[in-house]
Amino acid sequence: MRILVANDDGYLAPGLLALAQVCREFAEVDIVAPEQNASGTSNALSLHRPLSAWKASNGVQVVNGTPSDCVHVALTGLLGHRPDLIVSGINNGANLGDDTLYSGTVAAATEGYLFGVPAIAFSLVDHGWAHLDAAVAVVRRLLADVIQRPPASSPWLLNVNIPNRVDAATLPMQVTRLGRRHASEPVVRQFSPRGDPIYWIGAQGDVREAGEGTDFHATANGRISITPLQIDLTDHAASPQWARWVAPAAGG
Repeated sequence: MRILVANDDGYLAPGLLALAQVCREFAEVDIVAPEQNASGTSNALSLHRPLSAWKASNGVQVVNGTPSDCVHVALTGLLGHRPDLIVSGINNGANLGDDTLYSGTVAAATEGYLFGVPAIAFSLVDHGWAHLDAAVAVVRRLLADVIQRPPASSPWLLNVNIPNRVDAATLPMQVTRLGRRHASEPVVRQFSPRGDPIYWIGAQGDVREAGEGTDFHATANGRISITPLQIDLTDHAASPQWARWVAPAAGG
């Protein structure tokens, strides 16, 4: 078995190296990660410049691009073989609710899923790497389960968020849905040393939907959140309404 490990925090991140180490208990491991922190880059691919890749002293194959670049390059030419599973993380901070749309950690896993490879994104709920060893134990437990009892024959994509707790390995796992946030805070306007206006993206919005069954609710109540994800963004429920709207213009 082969596992490809990626992340968005960069090739030196403690979570990446810890994740790779536990994966080696189950399979041969390749690590392909960004040169720099690429949090918030979502599914971006670098289409207007060439990418470079090299092997760092810690054994990681480094790509000077986005998390999606890393997985894309790995699968289409860098590795020369196809992994059986792709894991991304362990991220330094949660990827809950709307955050999954922006997350580079989730994007790396999604890129593998788009190529037909089962994939899991792992994140710690709080920043700072507290109790990373306990999170590793959770990863070990989950990997053992999905390898021994694959949840589906077709490729699948999971988003896993782990509370930063010393007892994380003993916490119950809960299958959840994505919660929702309010819109982000306004940009922070400052000035460069030359007097030009510059803008910092504002802080993420407060939680708006965190009821029972959401990933926010699960992690806040001491559970490991496992959210199955899909790529289909079609609003199927609204499609008939739009079909009726289009019909007069189409002569229907």
